Amino acid sequence: MTAGTIHIRDASIGDAEACCAIYNPYVLGDTCTFEISAISMQTMASRITHKQERWGFLVAEDGSGGIAGFAYYGPFRDRAAYDHVVETSIYLAPGRHRQGLGRQLYSALLSHARKRGFEIAIAVLAVPNPPSQALHLALGFRHQGGLSGVGRKFGQSIDTAYYQREL
Repeated sequence: MTAGTIHIRDASIGDAEACCAIYNPYVLGDTCTFEISAISMQTMASRITHKQERWGFLVAEDGSGGIAGFAYYGPFRDRAAYDHVVETSIYLAPGRHRQGLGRQLYSALLSHARKRGFEIAIAVLAVPNPPSQALHLALGFRHQGGLSGVGRKFGQSIDTAYYQREL
C-alpha cells in the first residue's frame, strides 16, 4: 500500500533495528508504553515474527527506504471467546507526527485486521494523551471507559482509556 512517498508493508525481521530506534525512546522517555526498559533488536525481531504468525505488524517506509513508523495488532485477551478481537498499537518516528502518517498507517492496520477476519479493534491508551486520543476518535474508535492508576512509570501513577471500533 502506498500513500504519497510512504509505502506501507508487512514488517520483516530486517526492520527490527529501525523499529527499536523508534520504540525505545518512547520506552525510556514517555508513558505511552508501560514497558520500562529498552528492548533489544532480538526482542523486536521476535515480536515481529510472533505478530506475523496470526495477526499483523506493518511498517511505514519513506521514500528513502527508512522506517517512519510501525503499527501492530495482537490478541486482546488470552481466552477463546475474545478470538475475534484485537488490540492495536502504533508508534511513529520523531518528527513524523501531525503529517497524516499515523492515519495512513493505522488505516492500513485496521484494513489488514479486517481482511484476516477480525471484527473488533481495541486500543488501550495511557492518558492523558490528546494527540493519540484525537487520532483514535478520527479513525472511528469510541471511548469506552478507563482504569485509574493501573500503570506506574517515572514515579507517577498512570490512567488508561479504552477505545473500541468495529472492523
